[in-house]
Amino acid sequence: MSSMTDIVFLLLIFFMITSTLVTTSALDILLPKASGITENKKATSVTITKDLLFYIDNKLVDEEILEQDLLALLAGKEEPTIVLRAEEGVPIEKAVKVMDIANRNRYKVILAVRPK
Repeated sequence: MSSMTDIVFLLLIFFMITSTLVTTSALDILLPKASGITENKKATSVTITKDLLFYIDNKLVDEEILEQDLLALLAGKEEPTIVLRAEEGVPIEKAVKVMDIANRNRYKVILAVRPK
């Protein structure tokens, strides 16, 4: 019985450690609802908040230099991917601006949503 208890505790510790590694480092925003999973671990995240602030991987970036920062960050990457995290209530023009930057530079765009 004691060996079974040891195995249960080892499994418990294993799952506690691995579950902390699964969380993404992202800003706390309210995403629109949709079905499906949209996260990609190798992608660069572009976040647009309700206050119309732009973030690249948790770093505040000015809207005018967003494209230059993305070009510098994704230069030389194989299959560059952007995860677009636009908070609910953000004007569609701001999200389209990021998609336009990605289209001009041939980056793949993934729209992040929260599950239904």
